[in-house]
Amino acid sequence: MVETLSIAVIGAPGVGKTSIIRQFIYNDFSEVYTPTRTRYVYRPSVILNGNMYELKILDVPPISSFPSSSSQEWLDLRCRGVRNANAYILVYDICCVESFEYVKMIRQQIVEHREGSSSEVPILVVGNKRDLQRQRFMPRRAVSVLVKKTWKCGYVECSAKFNWHIVLLFKELLGIAVARGMRQNHTSIRLQGALQRNRCTIM
Repeated sequence: MVETLSIAVIGAPGVGKTSIIRQFIYNDFSEVYTPTRTRYVYRPSVILNGNMYELKILDVPPISSFPSSSSQEWLDLRCRGVRNANAYILVYDICCVESFEYVKMIRQQIVEHREGSSSEVPILVVGNKRDLQRQRFMPRRAVSVLVKKTWKCGYVECSAKFNWHIVLLFKELLGIAVARGMRQNHTSIRLQGALQRNRCTIM
């Protein structure tokens, strides 16, 4: 039986959420910015230690807040499936402090409103646009310490444009999931190739 892992990708407008997902699945990047206006679901298959898993990746449009209840989630089409996701990728632009403040707000709301034990939900904070390193608003180390030590989340920086650390960030997220007991039958994770891109499919 193939297991399914639901991952919600959330971030402010223009931070590169869709670009990260499309690089991961299609090895593709578009220079043309197209705002995400509706929730979109990608369903790639990945190989982990010789076993296949289905990922349900939710590309979530910018939302004003994390849904505080199931009824709120149901009323807003953009939020469907967000509350019960198995893991979260919170993306910000390393050159835009406002996008980091948005991630800070959403992470806090996930902790406060997530059903079940929120402390056990894997959250990975991703700083995109590393190719614009010289324009960043805060040194990488300072952000990493804040996110890892204070927020207790994983942290990765990437460049969707140059496909740098894209596979790594998904590997990091799945590693957090394993460490927190979501996949107790896997003591380690090894992504084969670029997650066997030839086996990634949209269903």
